[in-house]
Amino acid sequence: MLTKGLDITEEELQQLIKGCLTGDRSCQRRLYDLYGSKMMVLCLRYSKNREEAEEILQDGFLQLYKCIGQYKKTGSFEGWLRKIMINCALQRYRGRSSLFRVISLAEHHKSLIIEEDFTEKLIEKELIRLIQTLSPVYRMVFNLYVFEGMKHKEIALLLDISEGTSKSNLSDARVILKKALTPNLKMTK
Repeated sequence: MLTKGLDITEEELQQLIKGCLTGDRSCQRRLYDLYGSKMMVLCLRYSKNREEAEEILQDGFLQLYKCIGQYKKTGSFEGWLRKIMINCALQRYRGRSSLFRVISLAEHHKSLIIEEDFTEKLIEKELIRLIQTLSPVYRMVFNLYVFEGMKHKEIALLLDISEGTSKSNLSDARVILKKALTPNLKMTK
């Protein structure tokens, strides 16, 4: 049986994991080749640019190789790897969060209605580019809520902010993205 979306069987995946446990470089390389491009897309969403995304990706794979023995096989390996990558992005954010001042736009844009399906109208690359323009806290909240499906309570705990701030940041991020998308949406109609 092939592992979801990959040209590898579950048995082959388990062999790669065993090889990584012993430090086998060829097994590590094969895991990177299998999952690297998918994880890069994830890292791009959480970063401000490609270079930062590559650093998060590298950190994530280093973390994977270091703690691969902790994988319990209770869920998909890809899902477990995604969590590692997201945690690496969050660690990078937390390390620099005090360097950025966030201005709330909520009071100024209360009347703006956000279309829920606006992200479907863009190609993935354009959406990632726009997400990268968000401030780090807006980018984190937006990604965790929209792409990871987390609730505001979970996001608040992860980012050490209040639940209300999480909601406000999501709203502000949507306003910013909506504003940036408006010219693009008119051209696609």
